[in-house]
Amino acid sequence: MTDVIAVLLAAGAGSRFAGSEHKLLATLPAADDRPAEAVAARAFSNLARSGIEHVVVVTGAVDVGAVLPITDAANATVEIVHNPRWATGQMSSVRAGISRARDLGARRVVIGLADQPAVEPAAWNAVAGSGGAIVVATYDGRRGNPVALAAEVWSLLPEEGDEGARTLMRLHPELVVEVACSGSPDDIDTTEDLRRWQNNSSTNSP
Repeated sequence: MTDVIAVLLAAGAGSRFAGSEHKLLATLPAADDRPAEAVAARAFSNLARSGIEHVVVVTGAVDVGAVLPITDAANATVEIVHNPRWATGQMSSVRAGISRARDLGARRVVIGLADQPAVEPAAWNAVAGSGGAIVVATYDGRRGNPVALAAEVWSLLPEEGDEGARTLMRLHPELVVEVACSGSPDDIDTTEDLRRWQNNSSTNSP
């Protein structure tokens, strides 16, 4: 049985991105410790190097499986789970990940986004290893991803929508533990976001 499952959400349409391909497949320039690679690949690599032993990647609008550097997860089991209801909102992907975690007997999920490639391995590891029903990474005091959810709060999540765990944190602030992390929760939603990364190609952040 695996107690902790990491869930990387890679299912959205990326409708704000005006490039010729889906934003998760757009290429980021090489960074200090990474080659040039797709947005989803960079986010996955950071997760894969965190030490979490079981990773579930939830896909939807586009199949990102082919661009993921699975070899970076040499010490982890990686599963690709397709969410056929991805168009109904992010919560359907969260629930798809939790459903798989429940099948595996996990008691905790750590959830992050594939369009946030500057979330560092240490952030995944810190959130996964912290106690509390809801654990959220913070960056200079600002909440971001990843977010860990213990099994006892899974039933409290909304049924649908795009807010993920944010609604749960607003309704149950007494359950939330914040963990200060390095890195950045900035996402790549637009071609302008991508250009910022390309203009800062010497680092792993925009």
